[in-house]
Amino acid sequence: MSLHLIEKFYHCPYCGEWVSVLVDPSADAQELIEDCEVCCRPVSFSIQVTDEDEVEMQARREDD
Repeated sequence: MSLHLIEKFYHCPYCGEWVSVLVDPSADAQELIEDCEVCCRPVSFSIQVTDEDEVEMQARREDD
């Protein structure tokens, strides 16, 4: 079984830079925290995968 990841870009809520994150589209709803590649601060993600396999993602500060 191969794992297919989707690269999504987000605007870091701390430093304002555009950064990418890899998303696993096999799970319908996900919550995860990853450090920004630029400023290294923790970004919290809410991810939804639609029935059409589109990935909707919100990035926010961990303390929000």
